[in-house]
Amino acid sequence: MTSTQRDIEVSYDVSNEFFRLWLDENMHYTSASYLRGDETLEEAQQNKARILYEYAEMNEEKTILDVGCGWGANLEYIAQRGCKRADGITLSTAQWEWIRARANPKIRAFVCDYADFEPEEPYDALVSIEMIDHLCSPAQSRQGLAVELYREYFRKLHGWIRPGGLFAFQAILRNRVPRNRKDLEDLRFTADVIFPGGLNPRLEELVMAVNPYWEILELRTQRESYGRTTAEWLRRLRMHEQEIRARWGDRLFEDYDRYLSTCVRAFASHWSSDVQMKLRHIPA
Repeated sequence: MTSTQRDIEVSYDVSNEFFRLWLDENMHYTSASYLRGDETLEEAQQNKARILYEYAEMNEEKTILDVGCGWGANLEYIAQRGCKRADGITLSTAQWEWIRARANPKIRAFVCDYADFEPEEPYDALVSIEMIDHLCSPAQSRQGLAVELYREYFRKLHGWIRPGGLFAFQAILRNRVPRNRKDLEDLRFTADVIFPGGLNPRLEELVMAVNPYWEILELRTQRESYGRTTAEWLRRLRMHEQEIRARWGDRLFEDYDRYLSTCVRAFASHWSSDVQMKLRHIPA
């Protein structure tokens, strides 16, 4: 990964208790899917997990690997909905400890860089939710390396799944570049301070990079859903402002308030979006 373990710890190891204050009750830290528009955050996150479960065509006889599994919210959904086994990999020790403490017998988690992971046997299906955003730095993108780095990711995962298996994939996208200096500074702050080492891909880069390993069966974007998700995170963060300032300091609250406010503007202004894909393994 371009983002190192230290980078990931900056992004995700602040404190599990801190994230619990403003994420949904199951700790999804990725875009929910608002299909009607009036769902609660919890309901919309369940929509997201259901869409990806169905993209992977999972059932009780299948194994699946979640690449970049976070706090295991999606793994928990899969285990509850039905699987033989659900594995996950993360670079965050705090997230791994959270999953391990839940002690779900159908779930295993590993602290591991995806580039170093070797499955015991091929999985029936894969899922990855907004992990690819950590693979290419802004400097590498400027050097024209983005598609090459993303293609290597899709190539490596191609070897972890049975021929013809399905991959449920979700990624944050970058679209327009804002023209206002303050907006540019806020986006740079989000990249450098909150998520160091990463960069959101462009949709066309992903479409190029899946070849020749995966066939795109379905593709849907959900810019408005991520706008609603980040707006709800921001609302909940501000509800707990006094507690956050008292427990973790003024700087942490102010950094996350700035970051989430920037995200809300980014999705509203079409600087950013989100994509879900159903991919099918192309046998070599």
